[in-house]
Amino acid sequence: MESASEKTTIVLFSGELDKAIAAFIIANGAAAYDHEVTIFFTFWGLNALRKDEAVHTKKGLLEKAFGWMMPRGPQKLGLSKMNFGGMGPKMIKHVMKKHNALTLPQLIELAQEQGVKLVACTMTMDLLGLQREELIDGIQLAGVAGYLGDATDAKVNLFI
Repeated sequence: MESASEKTTIVLFSGELDKAIAAFIIANGAAAYDHEVTIFFTFWGLNALRKDEAVHTKKGLLEKAFGWMMPRGPQKLGLSKMNFGGMGPKMIKHVMKKHNALTLPQLIELAQEQGVKLVACTMTMDLLGLQREELIDGIQLAGVAGYLGDATDAKVNLFI
């Protein structure tokens, strides 16, 4: 009898570079160990899924304001500590390159190649005025019930 695969879920609530990198390192590691992995992006974590370029969408003033204030894409995320007006992310990216570590965009791509399920929270998208067209390709949209369906059977559930 073949055993069912292990499951891992991660809620990425933070929109900070170091926390997003950690989430994707864990997700890719779990996927490499044949876990079915889901990352559920909510609130500021959704910024990691935003496209780098502006996408023209029809929005109200408040929705546009959120879009202007939030970082657009994984390259623009700040650090949780030692951000130093944007110098911190440049320093950590330099150190990562020096040690041949994958960048956040590369970690996202690897996760997609390994079949990690990337899920954007629809309620948060509505609250922040984000539209599907503004997010990278290959992600799924779901509410909390969709996440809970995955998390219920998972042995590993993380909140980052």
